[in-house]
Formats: sequence, structure tokens, C-alpha cells
Amino acid sequence: MSGIPALNCAEHACFLDVDGTLLELAGSPGGVRVDPSLIQWLEQLASATGGALALISGRPIADIDRLFFPLRLPAAGLHGLELRDASGSVRWTAPLSSDIPRLLALAREWASSRPGLLVEDKSGTFAVHYRNAPRLGGEVRSFMNDLLRQSGGNYCLQPGKMVAEIKPKGRDKGTAIEAFMDAPPFAGRKPVFVGDDATDEQAFPAVEALGGIAIKVGAGATSARWRLKDVSAVRAWLVRSIALCAETGNLRA
Repeated sequence: MSGIPALNCAEHACFLDVDGTLLELAGSPGGVRVDPSLIQWLEQLASATGGALALISGRPIADIDRLFFPLRLPAAGLHGLELRDASGSVRWTAPLSSDIPRLLALAREWASSRPGLLVEDKSGTFAVHYRNAPRLGGEVRSFMNDLLRQSGGNYCLQPGKMVAEIKPKGRDKGTAIEAFMDAPPFAGRKPVFVGDDATDEQAFPAVEALGGIAIKVGAGATSARWRLKDVSAVRAWLVRSIALCAETGNLRA
């Protein structure tokens, strides 16, 4: 973690990915565990930054709220398709299509004969997880590309760690962060984004173009300037940032 900038609570807006960044990955989306201390740290950071803290995830916002209850932070769900601003207002950033239920039904039928696959309905997007059947990764990606060709050209394939997802084109974590940075309490600050997956790579250039700090979690090629080793290192970075906020008087009791 040496050399990675700590969060400056007076100047930075903090954006955090969830799975693989704040939380250890699990065999299924419902299998993750949230430590109560993490919720406390996020609450402290939200206070110290004047509310300029948002969670940026591929999960729906309702799922984010369930995990981090009782916190209801600003959030981007479904890779930026769903946004909740600091006032609590939620909006969809692209129209929902009737194609998704049809494609989802085809995916469920296809996956039902392949043990270990999990089809996740996200209401607006859907994903096929193969963490419990990694040998099927190539087959999953090929099938999802076949589905894309039936979608009318409005969707794209979003790869991730042991998952492939079909989602609307033109919306990603980078566009979500740009939207947050246009409004209070994020506007006028420099963004800091921490993420681990291919979905986060789309946000790193946007963050750096805004004069911010992009931090990659884990191994692998990245466009981010900075890197943290794993989830434990992310949590240590959060704790260090909170301590510095307290030292500079930004952390309110």
C-alpha cells in the first residue's frame, strides 16, 4: 500500500466498487459477507467528505442497500444504468427494453442443462455466473454473444470475473461517476475510484480525465496509475484515510 494517496476528505469525492473491492468475492452474489466494521467506516467517510461518497456497482441499488443497511449512500447500480443522487432520488439513465425478459428466458433455459451456472436477473440487465463451473466460461461467452445478435444492437456484453452480462450500450461506471461529479456534494472535488474488475476499467480513464485518482485492486493489466493488493489492502487504505480525516478535523463525531 506504500505510496498510494490517502483520501483527502476536504478535496476528494470517493467512489467505491463493491464486490472484489469492499467485499470478498463469493460463489454467488448472495453469498457475500459484510463486516459491521465496514459499514461503520463507510458512515465515517460519508460524514468526513460531506456526503461525497458513492458506491458504484453492477448490483441493483436495492441489493446494495440490503448489503449495507442501514446506510443509504449515493449509488450507481447496474454499471451506471441506475443512479441515486445525494438527495435520494433514483433514476434510470437509459430506457428499459422488452428484449431483456425474452433474452433472460432463453438464458435460463440454456443454463438449466449446465450444472454450476447461475443466471441472475437484475431487472434491466442479466448475468450468467460461472464461478462454480469455470470450465464453461468460453461456452457462456459464446452463448451470450449469440444472444446479443438477437437484441437489435442496443446492448453490449460486459465481461467480469467469472461472469458475463448483457446490458445497454453507452452506460458504464465511468458515465456514472461523470454524472455524480456534475452535482453537489461531488462537484468541485477530485474523484477517487477504487475497483477490481473489467467493469471498473471503463471508469479509470474517466476519473483520471477529471484530475482524479484511479486505484486498481488485485493483479492484472490496468489503466489505473495506482494499485492495492486485495480487499484487505482496500480496508487498510480506508482506515488510514479515516485516521487522516480525523487528524485534519474533517471527521465529525
